[in-house]
Amino acid sequence: MKKILLIIVLGLGLLTTNAQNSSTPYFCCDSITYWTDQSQGFSIGLDTSGIIHNPDSMLVLWQVCNSNMCYSGEGMYAYMANIMTTDTLKACYDVMIWEAGIMEVCTRCDSLVFDQNTYTWVLFNIGNTVGIEELMKNEGANNMMYDMLGKNIIEIPVGTIYIRDNKKYIRVK
Repeated sequence: MKKILLIIVLGLGLLTTNAQNSSTPYFCCDSITYWTDQSQGFSIGLDTSGIIHNPDSMLVLWQVCNSNMCYSGEGMYAYMANIMTTDTLKACYDVMIWEAGIMEVCTRCDSLVFDQNTYTWVLFNIGNTVGIEELMKNEGANNMMYDMLGKNIIEIPVGTIYIRDNKKYIRVK
C-alpha cells in the first residue's frame, strides 16, 4: 500500500512539474543558422535573426577542422586564417543560450567544401549505399547468400532471413 501511495504522490509531482515547465520560455535550436564568407581563410558567424525570444546571454564556441588541424573560436563571429579554399572542412558550433535562468544548448556540425563556381562554402554530401537492394543490384544474381546486413554467409541458421538472387528467404528447417 505504501508503494502505491508513493507512486501516486510522485506521479502528481511530475504532472505539476511538467505543467510548470510548459509555461517556461524555450528556444528553438532550429532557428539558429550560421554563415560563411568566401574570403581567403575562413570566416564563420552565427545568424540569430530567427530566434523569437530575447535571450539574456549567449556563449558561442566554434571548432573548424581540415585534414591537418582543428581551430577554435569564441563569439558570434570567428576567423581561421590557416583554412584554404582547397580544404574539406568540418565546421561545428555549440551555442549556450540563457533566458530567465534556463539554459539551452544547441550543437551542429557540417562538412563543407569550397565551390569554385559560386565562390562559396557549400555542404559536402557523399552518396553511400544505404540499402541491400542497392548492393544486390551491383552484385547481380550470383547464387551468393547474404544476411540482412548485407554480409556474405555460407551457413544459414534455422529461423534466419537471408537474401539469395535478389530475393528474401527464411530458413525453416
